[in-house]
Amino acid sequence: MKNNERIIGIICIIGILIYVMFAIYNLIIDPSDTYMVTQGTIAKEDEGVGYIIRDEKVVKGEDYENGIYEIASENQKVAVNQSIFRYYSDNEKEVTAKINELNYQIQGLLENEKNKPSSADIKAIEKQIEEKIQNINEVNNYQEVSENKKNIDSLISKKINFIGDVTENQEIKALINERNSYESQLKNGAEYQTAPIGGIVSYRVDGLEDKLSVDNFNLMTEDYLEEIDLKTGQIIAASDNCGKVIDNFKCYIAVTMNSKESAEAKVGDKVTLRISNNEEYDAEIVQINEESGKRTIIFEMNKMTDALVRQRKIAIDVIWWSDSGLKVPNKAVTKEKGLNYVTRNTNGIQTKLLVKVVRQNDRFSIIEPYEDEELKELGFSSSEIRNYRKITNYDEVIINK
Repeated sequence: MKNNERIIGIICIIGILIYVMFAIYNLIIDPSDTYMVTQGTIAKEDEGVGYIIRDEKVVKGEDYENGIYEIASENQKVAVNQSIFRYYSDNEKEVTAKINELNYQIQGLLENEKNKPSSADIKAIEKQIEEKIQNINEVNNYQEVSENKKNIDSLISKKINFIGDVTENQEIKALINERNSYESQLKNGAEYQTAPIGGIVSYRVDGLEDKLSVDNFNLMTEDYLEEIDLKTGQIIAASDNCGKVIDNFKCYIAVTMNSKESAEAKVGDKVTLRISNNEEYDAEIVQINEESGKRTIIFEMNKMTDALVRQRKIAIDVIWWSDSGLKVPNKAVTKEKGLNYVTRNTNGIQTKLLVKVVRQNDRFSIIEPYEDEELKELGFSSSEIRNYRKITNYDEVIINK
């Protein structure tokens, strides 16, 4: 009995030594990189430059040399035939100076008023004025400062009109009435411009509204777009003699590409666009123009952002697809007889596991284990299916060299 126990002990020690030597060989003599399997997302995308196309109508009158007074502010929504701006009259500066003087007088009386007039409309306007003032403090672009100042003047005018309706102070009422008479002088005989379509107002007119038009989709190729000679990310300056109304429900972006994905793209395909501010938007391919082996693809977005109004040419990423699941490097996947495998490493013990590759980009794959029915369709026997080992989250796999 003692001899048998001694023999069993020796066999156990030899087994442990063999296991240790095998582990040392795997970890030291023949080291392999490993990767922990986790849930992740992969995507296939192309970088490019997009030209922004809008359904927009420029509005310009005959007295444009005097400049414009904005009735509707930048990005304000307007209905068809709603007034959006008027042209300055000849005595605009003198009358405006008198209005500004009255504004200061009215404001001074309001500060000393014990029962200051208040309403939901007045509070809303005051909040907008505070936001515009904050914007002025944060920007250093003259054009943006000028636009914010115009918006503040317009909001102050609206606030004073609301105050005139609710105040009981007769002195304030008299000053507001005098102010309104001066405003009437400005309006009388002024040339007003109205919205030809419903949408949002913009004064950023760059002269490309006809060239980059929804009516010219068929012309848009790489050569056509490059001839426009625009800088990527350039902000469109506001015009002082005209404006426009933009359909705010649709926006189009034309991008020229020559990747495999763009070559396989079709009209009607759904993609995701990531624009320069890193926000992502759903889009659909509405037209494809081919020239010299390159395709100019026109995407439609059901969104009109401030960035898309302010710019005409932007950096853009086209995300063709994205998938989520168990994520591993491509080098962890091997192919044998048309099937994909990964090698799981458990404390130095390596096990080859059959996996299904759902998606694959240049670096990573999304994998998942097969279901029993799928294994049956592949011809696996009942015993093989019972013994099938599945890859799971946090498994460690070998990265092949």
